[in-house]
Amino acid sequence: MTQTAITRLATDIGGTFTDIVLEHGDERFTTKVLTTPHAPEEAVVEGTRLVLNQAGIGFAALDVFVHGTTLATNAVIERKGAKTALIATDGFRDVIEIADEGRYDQYDIFIDKPRQLVPRELRFTVPERIDVTGKVWIDLDEAAVVAVAAALKAAGVEAVAVAFIHSYANAAHEERARAILAREAPGIAVTLSSEVCPEMREYERTSTAVANAYVQPLMAGYLGRLKARFAAEGYGKPIHLMTSGGSLATLETAARFPIRLVESGPAGGAILAAHIAAERGEDKVLSFDMGGTTAKICLIHDATPYKARTFEVDRQSRFMKGSGLPVRIPVIEMVEIGAGGGSIARVDTLKRITVGPDSAASVPGPACYGRGGELPTVTDADVALGKIEPARFAGGAITLYPDRSDAALDASVGTPLSLSTAMAAHGVAEIVDENMANAARVHSVERGVVVSDHTMVAFGGAAPLHAARLAEKLGIARVVVPADAGVGSAVGFLRAPAAYELVHSKFMRLDKFDLGEANRLLAAMSAEATELASAAAGDRKLTETRTAFMRYAGQGHEIAVALPNRPLAEADIPAMRESFETGYRQLFARHIPGAAIEILSWSLLVTTDTARPPRLATPAAVAGPEPIGMRPVFDAKAGQTVDVPMYDRLAMAPGARIAGPAIVVEAGTSTYVTAAFDAEIDGGLGLVLTARKSTAKGK
Repeated sequence: MTQTAITRLATDIGGTFTDIVLEHGDERFTTKVLTTPHAPEEAVVEGTRLVLNQAGIGFAALDVFVHGTTLATNAVIERKGAKTALIATDGFRDVIEIADEGRYDQYDIFIDKPRQLVPRELRFTVPERIDVTGKVWIDLDEAAVVAVAAALKAAGVEAVAVAFIHSYANAAHEERARAILAREAPGIAVTLSSEVCPEMREYERTSTAVANAYVQPLMAGYLGRLKARFAAEGYGKPIHLMTSGGSLATLETAARFPIRLVESGPAGGAILAAHIAAERGEDKVLSFDMGGTTAKICLIHDATPYKARTFEVDRQSRFMKGSGLPVRIPVIEMVEIGAGGGSIARVDTLKRITVGPDSAASVPGPACYGRGGELPTVTDADVALGKIEPARFAGGAITLYPDRSDAALDASVGTPLSLSTAMAAHGVAEIVDENMANAARVHSVERGVVVSDHTMVAFGGAAPLHAARLAEKLGIARVVVPADAGVGSAVGFLRAPAAYELVHSKFMRLDKFDLGEANRLLAAMSAEATELASAAAGDRKLTETRTAFMRYAGQGHEIAVALPNRPLAEADIPAMRESFETGYRQLFARHIPGAAIEILSWSLLVTTDTARPPRLATPAAVAGPEPIGMRPVFDAKAGQTVDVPMYDRLAMAPGARIAGPAIVVEAGTSTYVTAAFDAEIDGGLGLVLTARKSTAKGK
């Protein structure tokens, strides 16, 4: 190892484990430590110290530090954010309650709507009015803002969202309100909707601003402590944060807009899966990330994850659009359910086994951790089934107590249903696998794709244990478990580009197109996005992508149309119409000749170049490794325990092949290869499971 080796660190805080990855030149060191909910930075520092000691270097030797976390998401879901207020335009106090006036399940009279982050008594209004063009009709009543500031202080408010009507077209009133609040109530964090989400659609913009305000004090405090702890250890370079859109931002930007971090951990996993797909020439990939608290499923086509502009947090009904709190940010599109290793299993009043969405997390953790947990979890079921070798769990860093798994399963599942311990564990595993399979089916149907045509890429601490059975249920014939799969999202962080994306609403019709105004808007967006991306990019070259979101006048949804990366000219207007009509025909098999077309929003992405990795070579076949032992695993079909060979993944060379059933163990996870699959190590050290022809159609 030379002294000039680049040393890069990635850390991912999950609900149960904090994953650490260190890449020092050509070497990689990884570890998993239990998350410390009371002070998340403690687990990050502890895990970092462990991998640095393995590499024989100190904090000062780090060149790059990339961090991702689910803290913002968890704060919203668990309602543990700041005491937050909302200041809106007169008459719009209840925008977040009224929402879009729709019901995600119109026939359910007992529908549970998401609990709002701001109670009604903390929603205030002030006189002001700006129209859709940005024209001021009613001046901001500054005395009313001063009165609201006094009320905020009296109520002990910690954060406030300011969301005025049409502020995306003219932010002057929101900016003036912030100045007044800073003077009258300097201790209160302020979020402006015109900054966090300068787009049309009042409900989504207000909801996004409220969510950002709700988590801002928590995230700003945490990020500040993290920066201070690493500085005290000798690290003085920037800290980069993974965003929900799959790009890197600076710590300062993340502290200002923490809502962009809600899906940062899962986004890293999608980036890894896209990298795996490109290396192996896989055109259609289903990314499967199962950690301690949740399972995430993402579709990746042509080595690019599907992306969206809106994400719902805290869905009351996990598969129902509209049942959560919308946040309008660039995000990698995925479905996420409460199905992780720590998800709690129980029997409901109808005598059915249910799993999740609540989790034992890291405190107290699954029963087998011996940390006070008494309820059975998915991990307890895997232990009871024999899929986990206790002596090798988490590289031996965490001691497991299988007898406590058995006791918890018997008490909560086995006894109520008159099942043996093994059958109770099998029931829990089958339910969680079916929950995940159903989520994948729904997600693929919504996107109009056939899920069985895809290759699964499985990573996260629990995914390799369940990937083969999930693939059987979905009819998927090929599964790739990448190297260091147990810390896959953190590995993905190190593959992410430094980037920043802005979306700004500015209404404009093509038949009355204002070239000057459009170019002024795009130039301003380019300057802002370039400044924010450059801070994380360093010396890397930046590229720019421009997009207009267009629709036929009066329609409800838009189509993305690519724009040239230069000032627009008169000749571009007919080209924009042609591009829109082409996209419209692709979706609806026709277009409407001569109909008026309007632009609602403009998007601008500035990002570092991300060249695709070279294709991997196919290794020559080599002799398979000898098992390191046999492990008794319960076979539900046979109704008995069978001995399954266990292999050390590090001892498997490229080209080595084994037959299922088998268990492949490594420090961060274990892969259970069912009898329906064979497995081999490919040229990128990925463990590839291939279905036998007689079992490839699923069951």
